[in-house]
Amino acid sequence: MSAPAMIVFFVSLVGIILLFSLKKIEAGREQRFAEGMRTSADHGALRVKAWLEMSESYLERTPFYIAALARYGIHVGALAFARLARTSAEQAHRLADVASHKRNFERRETKSQFLKDVSEYKNGNGSSNDSQGQL
Repeated sequence: MSAPAMIVFFVSLVGIILLFSLKKIEAGREQRFAEGMRTSADHGALRVKAWLEMSESYLERTPFYIAALARYGIHVGALAFARLARTSAEQAHRLADVASHKRNFERRETKSQFLKDVSEYKNGNGSSNDSQGQL
């Protein structure tokens, strides 16, 4: 991480040294180097400065807009997730109905004689001579 920072630092340092040496050469010759390019660069810099001053009020309100957009995005995401959950629950119930063949479930009589006897005894329909009192 320090290598890129060092590279940028030394490139900037070399650039500054070159600019000061160019300024010293211009002072010695008493003539400016690339006058037309400097003028157009100055005009461009002034335009960028004016644009930044104009957009300063918009940039001050940017955090509010970002927060509002984030809140709206979270709201929309929550609603979409709720819709997805509801749809998947409905489809799960539909799949369960299709998978189980008990849509019109009716209890049938059991085939086991033991279960019939237990059911009759439990419902009180068993005969009184059963072994209720005998141990």
